Amino acid sequence: MNENFDLMTTVEYGGCSAKLPAAELEKLLSDLPVLDDIRLLVGSDTGDDASVWKVSDEVAVISTTDFFPPLCSDPYEFGQIAAANSLSDIYAMGGTAVTALNLVMFPSKKIPLTILHEILRGGADKCIEAGVVLAGGHTIDDYPPKFGLAVTGTVHPQRIITNSAASPGDLLILTKALGTGILTAGRRIGEASETDFQTALDSMKVLNRRAAEIMQDFNIRCATDITGFSLLGHGLKMARESGVSLTINSTALPVLPGAYELLDYGCIPGAAFRNLSYVEKAVNFDSSIDYNLKMLTADAQTSGGILLCAPKENAAEMLEQLTAFYPAAVVIGQVAPESADGIYVTLS
Repeated sequence: MNENFDLMTTVEYGGCSAKLPAAELEKLLSDLPVLDDIRLLVGSDTGDDASVWKVSDEVAVISTTDFFPPLCSDPYEFGQIAAANSLSDIYAMGGTAVTALNLVMFPSKKIPLTILHEILRGGADKCIEAGVVLAGGHTIDDYPPKFGLAVTGTVHPQRIITNSAASPGDLLILTKALGTGILTAGRRIGEASETDFQTALDSMKVLNRRAAEIMQDFNIRCATDITGFSLLGHGLKMARESGVSLTINSTALPVLPGAYELLDYGCIPGAAFRNLSYVEKAVNFDSSIDYNLKMLTADAQTSGGILLCAPKENAAEMLEQLTAFYPAAVVIGQVAPESADGIYVTLS
């Protein structure tokens, strides 16, 4: 392998920061024709993490896909993170990931193919860790490189976890710390330390598989994973589709080491501003809130944590189980009745 090739030199925006702006995407999709079918239990109308198709009274199929450009230098780590991120949509729906197909865009004349081998090896190893059969894929010659998976999973039709079932009184639990977009941007300009950036990479490699299993054990029915549209963007979608509002305690947010300091330095990724623009009319920030924490809530995450709604009576026990696998897991707020503002970001 050519260990001198740095994948981060190929992109301006890597990982989920490369997503199209949420507002523009909604406009593009708003008038596309859709074939209705009663077997489609979850479709594109709620902007959920994946689609769900009923096969029988006992089995529903979850389908999702995700891919993005590099967000780190090492191809093996890039493959691991891209795979973990792709699998996350299945887990956010409470499903079991079963099979996956590689999605590969790679410039064979510009970058050594040994680099692609390492990307694919990273993805394959993550699929093995998840117990997922990697069954094939598709490749095209394209620059900059991009990698991800199309994933199929299963779930019982009566046990689907969606982003549209939050209930007032539920507590909001976030399973991973925020700041991956900030640290990736900081590393690109040489300001994030190697140790802090590696901590972010290690967080992105962690599968949300255990979170899905624990959510099913506690009969959780509302969750979403936090990725490119940020905590605020994905949280707002949950609030709107559930007919509720969310109150988020900014001082309770788990933050990756070094992310706050980078914000203080002025390292704010462009995706954070795009996300903030998308939610600004529906989010009410406390006037005294720390600006850095405000931007953290809009930071685009890659392979981020699960935001889930837990009934108060089960939250403590559930959180204890989650922290065994996700040490940063914490209660960050609660669900409230619907209001004019979809999200309130408070100081306590």
